[in-house]
Amino acid sequence: MNQQRLLPELKSRFDRDGFVAVDPLFDAEQMAQIRAEVDRFLVEEVPRMPPERVYYEDRADRASIKQLQKLYEYSAFFHRLMFDGPVRQIAETVLGEAVVPQNMQFFNKPAGIGQATPPHQDGYYFHLQPCRAVTGWLALEPVDDENGCIHYLRGSHQSRTFRPHGFTQVLGFSQGMTDFGSEEDRAATVACPGRPGTFLIHDAYTVHWAGANRSATRSRRALGFIYYAVSAGLDQVSKDAYQQRLDERLRIEGRI
Repeated sequence: MNQQRLLPELKSRFDRDGFVAVDPLFDAEQMAQIRAEVDRFLVEEVPRMPPERVYYEDRADRASIKQLQKLYEYSAFFHRLMFDGPVRQIAETVLGEAVVPQNMQFFNKPAGIGQATPPHQDGYYFHLQPCRAVTGWLALEPVDDENGCIHYLRGSHQSRTFRPHGFTQVLGFSQGMTDFGSEEDRAATVACPGRPGTFLIHDAYTVHWAGANRSATRSRRALGFIYYAVSAGLDQVSKDAYQQRLDERLRIEGRI
C-alpha cells in the first residue's frame, strides 16, 4: 500500500462509515514473517502465559485456542508491529491525534467449532471518557462468510452512544448488544471478507460482529490491535473492577 498517499482517503471513509479496510496492508513476504512469529508464539510463549490471557474454545483441547491477550509483552517482533508499524500510523490518522497502544490480541475461530462473535461496541468494554479509541484487525489467512468474516453496521459510530449490552456466553466477548437485529440494522450491514494482509480498523462506537466458522477444514486467524487516543480518559477503577468480576465469573464457570 502507498500508505502516505492513501491516509487522507482512509480518514474520510473512516469518519463517514466508522470503519475502513486496507486490502492489503502487508504484502506476501511481510505476512509470511508475521505468520511465522504467530506460529512460534503459539508453541513457545503460550505455555508461559497466565490463564486469564489464554482463551480456548474447548479447554480440554489445547489446539483450540481462540484468543490471546497482550502479545507485545512476550514478543519483540509483535512489540515493533504494535508500537512502530503502519498500524499505529493508521490509528493516529483516523483518530486525528496521537495514540496510546493498549492491547494486541490473537483471534481464532477453529474449523467447525469457532463460535459467532456477538454484535457489540468495543468502547463498552473500554471504560473511557471521552471514548476515543480504535480497534484494528489483520487477517492472517483468507476470511469469508463461511469461516466468520467481520460485519459492520455502517455509520453506527455517529450517535456517540452505546446501545444496550448484556452478558453473553461467548468467551472473550462477555458483553453483547441486546437490541440488535432490526430491519434498519440489516439494511446498514456491511460484510468484510479479505485475504491474508487485509486490515480493518473501526471506531470504538462502531457496531460489529462475526459469524461462526462453518468450515470443516479452515480456521480463521487474525491479529487485533487496540489504541486509545491520548485525549481519552480511562476510569481505571471501573475497568479493574469489571475485569476482576469477569475473571472470577469465568473461573467459577471453569472457562479459564
